[in-house]
Amino acid sequence: MKVTADKSMHEVAGYVDFRQQLCRWLVVDAGLRYDHHSHSGNEWVPQGGVAVLLLHDAQLKAMVSKGFRFPTIREMFMFPPQNPDLKAEKLMNYELSFKQSVAGGRLAYGVNVFFIKGDNMIQVVPVEGRPTNINTGEVENAGVEAEISWAINPSWSVEANYSYLHLRYPIAAAPEHKLYTGVSFHKGRWNASTDVMYVEGLITRVKPMQEDNFVLWNARFSFRVTRWLTFFAKGENLLAQSYQINAGFPMPKATAMGGLDINF
Repeated sequence: MKVTADKSMHEVAGYVDFRQQLCRWLVVDAGLRYDHHSHSGNEWVPQGGVAVLLLHDAQLKAMVSKGFRFPTIREMFMFPPQNPDLKAEKLMNYELSFKQSVAGGRLAYGVNVFFIKGDNMIQVVPVEGRPTNINTGEVENAGVEAEISWAINPSWSVEANYSYLHLRYPIAAAPEHKLYTGVSFHKGRWNASTDVMYVEGLITRVKPMQEDNFVLWNARFSFRVTRWLTFFAKGENLLAQSYQINAGFPMPKATAMGGLDINF
């Protein structure tokens, strides 16, 4: 039997969190994590933020946090893109968000703006004609996200969200625009939902640059026959779109599945 990789890595971490409501309208959060990785060494990971509680169930939040990800054994030692010299990904994230719920919580909406600056992002890039995992250097993203949900009545609800992402440095699998809408129905033993997602300017390959646009339509349905038996059916990519998230790996076209769930 051929051994793909015989390697081991270990990670040890500890963290502390602090949350305090200073007054009726102000809450502060802070945290610190320490990580030790057998391959990448030591890393301090701080985060902090404040939340301002406004009138009419509204909330304003500001947050600063550090993020990182150690390379996995698969990325370093397994299969053709492997690279044993990978370094950990690191980034700083800055966020400002506003959320509010009205009509007794039946209608909720929010908007979030963010800025991310990082280094050593791991991507698959052709090196001498062969795909290889490499640390591609800096990443700098800025964007906005908006969301809204409405419980029309006890049976029907709708939701939608939109995000825009500006990339100073291109990153694979990152879309410029993404719009999602969904409708759900629940009454007695019946459950049904459907959603549509539009994606534009999704980068499938960095070098040479390649992008994709597509629309995905999904639907789900279930009926509870008894307390322990439920029939279900679902369909994905019902418009049979041809699309890729990573270049060279086409996603399935229209698929359908049905079955039953038995709960004891």
